[in-house]
Amino acid sequence: MADTVNNEQPGIAALRNFLTEQEFVLNGRLPAERDLCRKLGLSRGKLRKGLAVLEAEGQIWRHVGRGTYIGPRPVLNLSDVEFLSSQTSPTAVMEARLAIEPQLARLASLHGTKADFAEIRLCNRRCRAAREWRVYEAWDNKFHRAIAAATHNTLLVSLFDTLNTVRRSTVWGQLRSTTLPPADHPSFHEHGALYKAIVGRNPDLAAESMRIHLRTVRDRVLSSLNS
Repeated sequence: MADTVNNEQPGIAALRNFLTEQEFVLNGRLPAERDLCRKLGLSRGKLRKGLAVLEAEGQIWRHVGRGTYIGPRPVLNLSDVEFLSSQTSPTAVMEARLAIEPQLARLASLHGTKADFAEIRLCNRRCRAAREWRVYEAWDNKFHRAIAAATHNTLLVSLFDTLNTVRRSTVWGQLRSTTLPPADHPSFHEHGALYKAIVGRNPDLAAESMRIHLRTVRDRVLSSLNS
């Protein structure tokens, strides 16, 4: 068994590094397995073992006959998303986020593991390092999803994924006055405060930090849409 685990590790590590370096957006499609094997120098067997591990972690999802995609498997099918989006406004999306995500932050502070906290920290650092808005938004999404995952509550994570899927089809991209996130972008400080509260096992502060962050996001998004 030890030999099997050791044989799997290079494939998993190579895949993680590839996903990080390429900075795929949520639901972005990965290259075909044949191309991945060539790029990463892996056998088809090792690649598939690595993909299976990442899929179990919610890092990717696979659609038979169509390919492999970044992020957790969507809870809704396309027709469900289209229907909910047609009945939902950006204001309603932000109200839903404010109702759900502070509680996710609270539970993450109570139930998160060291591995969960490391993932949240990584996403926070990648947000700060982003050199363009598209990359920042991808890592911002992963940051919030990592907090949801740290609750270790499958039902709540599914609710988050549903909300997030509708959000991405309802709240269109904001008009940006800069080509990259400025050094004083409010979310940098807010993410840092949120991370510290969660890692510090302070559930009340974690919930309030998320609430403060989402109110700032709400004001910025709605102002952009109304301008």
